[in-house]
Amino acid sequence: MLFYDKINELCSKRGISITALAIELGLSKGTPTNWKKMTKPPRANTLKAIADYFGVTVEYLMSDEEADKKGNTTPDIKSNIVFLNNDKVRMLPLFESVSAGFGVNAIEEIQGYIPCYIENDYEAENSMCIKVWGDSMSRKIENGDVIQVVRQTSVDSGSIAVVLIDGEEGLVKRVVYGKTWIELHSINPMYPVQRFDGEDVERVSIVGLVRKIIKDV
Repeated sequence: MLFYDKINELCSKRGISITALAIELGLSKGTPTNWKKMTKPPRANTLKAIADYFGVTVEYLMSDEEADKKGNTTPDIKSNIVFLNNDKVRMLPLFESVSAGFGVNAIEEIQGYIPCYIENDYEAENSMCIKVWGDSMSRKIENGDVIQVVRQTSVDSGSIAVVLIDGEEGLVKRVVYGKTWIELHSINPMYPVQRFDGEDVERVSIVGLVRKIIKDV
């Protein structure tokens, strides 16, 4: 069940409309529409206010699970549950490709939002999520996996990064530096190393560091 559907269900049980909830929490009437379309994700303090209003947890609101609205767990798995600081759960924009995320019309290409726990505010403000297609980085990053990318123009040698070639072709590769060259390595051995030497180094630009890999199980 998605975030909007959960809020709608909770409102129905409470006997109020979702618009009335927004107004009661000091939000605009149009806020529920943004939630439904996922054009503007709820802020962490808004999530906390909604959770407190209904007596549920933020984890319940943002998860796909219906059970355990009170945040309780069965005794045999309780010791494995760790509750994180709700203020550090950030809603990151999701893009369907590297090119979409770093293109000139990036805002228009947002496919949705994904909750990620990020402690550092600067990292959160400069992060996005991108769906990866292809198997060049298999088995570490599989086809359809989502990566959290932090925007930055340089990375340490050996890091996995998002790079642009000639400002257009977006790739996810392991970046290796030499004195006069840059190599882009795939994890899948079936793909050859791409080497840029001398002036061709300028064709490669680092646009982000891959911080986290999100997989469906």
